[in-house]
Amino acid sequence: MHPNKLQAVLIKVTEGLARELAHPAPMAPDWSDFEWSVATAVAAMHGISSLLSRSLRWRGPEEWMQFLEEQRAHVTRRHARIEKLLLQIDRSAREAGLGMTPLKGVALHALGLYTGGERPMADVDLLVHPRDAAEAVRLIESLGFRESRAGVKERAFAPLESHAAGALGEHSNNDITIELHQRICERLPLYLTDITDAVLPQSPHAGLNGYPSTAALMAHLLLHTAGEMTMKSVRLLQLHDLALVAGRMSEADWEELVQRLPGGRRLWWALPPLRLTLRYYPLSIPSRALSALESDCPWLLQRNASRRILSDVSFSRLWVDAFPGLEWAQSIREMLGYAAGRIRPSAEQLAARAASAVSQDWAADSQWATLSQGRRIARWLASRQIRPGAMHVLRAALAGAP
Repeated sequence: MHPNKLQAVLIKVTEGLARELAHPAPMAPDWSDFEWSVATAVAAMHGISSLLSRSLRWRGPEEWMQFLEEQRAHVTRRHARIEKLLLQIDRSAREAGLGMTPLKGVALHALGLYTGGERPMADVDLLVHPRDAAEAVRLIESLGFRESRAGVKERAFAPLESHAAGALGEHSNNDITIELHQRICERLPLYLTDITDAVLPQSPHAGLNGYPSTAALMAHLLLHTAGEMTMKSVRLLQLHDLALVAGRMSEADWEELVQRLPGGRRLWWALPPLRLTLRYYPLSIPSRALSALESDCPWLLQRNASRRILSDVSFSRLWVDAFPGLEWAQSIREMLGYAAGRIRPSAEQLAARAASAVSQDWAADSQWATLSQGRRIARWLASRQIRPGAMHVLRAALAGAP
């Protein structure tokens, strides 16, 4: 299939499944066999297979329904493994007198927004105060993990005994990794936006802690989704998370959110992910809070955000963009700096790219992962480059199609 036609199918299926997750319809979509195969890829890349297995009001083709049920079984078994690991971390942290805060998926389960088997989790994210980082590393290593990657946002730890990842979607035997955070930040798109002081508990007790408040959790989810939007890597699961948390927020919670950052800093990045969520989920947001977020958001970013659909800012977008986060720049200077960094990446960025080429399964399917920067630019100028990560998932789905 020509890439333009494949992109059209991806958009059709992605937007269709997004509507089904938010508003289940009584009848199955009238899709071709090929579109149903693409649907398995979209469900996998957006992390919604196990959710769809229980929320749909219709039955699709037998292969589709079997895939959803198998994914739910894998997520259920994997969740049990994660819960066991969390108990070990909590016990060790209590013995060490160390306070740690599980982030995102673990916190959402702890609040009862998900039950085991509904929401997949690729890893366990933990936040600690910088002064406790060395102790946290020793704790994680004592549980049978080794450091596998270090970046600006986190340090990743993989099990000493690793296993090959499953071909498509979730698999119960996939490695559970731990990501240790000393700060909560995202590049938007050039400079780091840091909200650690709004998320880190002020007086954590020994063991695992929760977020300081629902507003703090929402702030983190919004910032993380904003970071994914700049790289066009949003997952529908992230929008579902935002909708669930927003659904339990009171007017006081929204008021706390818009005034959450110390020092009078603005949540200029919060509106686009919230607008994207509102496109699919009917949320009740106090007008005062929404107006405050709109006034914080730069005009150009707000204007572009009002046009975006999930397929524009996720792996359902098939093409490699030269400057995917350009609309997030807040000044001409930042715009130029971001563009320069995309054309001539830093040593840190090149090292991260090289690590991905070795560790990511999709890299084996494409020469793109190992091309030099000059050859990437030349190829991008000569033709539209397809994103290898998206194609890896599509190939896996189509390989298993009848």
